[in-house]
Amino acid sequence: MYIAMNRFRIAPGREEDFLEVWRNRDSHLDEVPGFQQFQMLQGESQEDHTVFISHSVWESEEAFRAWTKSEAFRKAHANAKAPEGIYLGPPKFEGYDVVL
Repeated sequence: MYIAMNRFRIAPGREEDFLEVWRNRDSHLDEVPGFQQFQMLQGESQEDHTVFISHSVWESEEAFRAWTKSEAFRKAHANAKAPEGIYLGPPKFEGYDVVL
């Protein structure tokens, strides 16, 4: 099993705008072989940002990497642009093999 996460730093007061982008997004993940589940995690708000983490579970790293090269990935990200001022920089990717 493989866990893929993106860490987002979101501007204070823009948390609901960020979530709305994700609520209205068609991820196309259900079309992808090896995809198992998705969650959006929210951390505590800090003075200058709130952290959100997209957390997806995959059958294997190979299944995740195949998705990043797929038509479903291109479709999911085609209209993913958020309104100006929500993101405080690009997301930070983290990938993990499940070992226990």
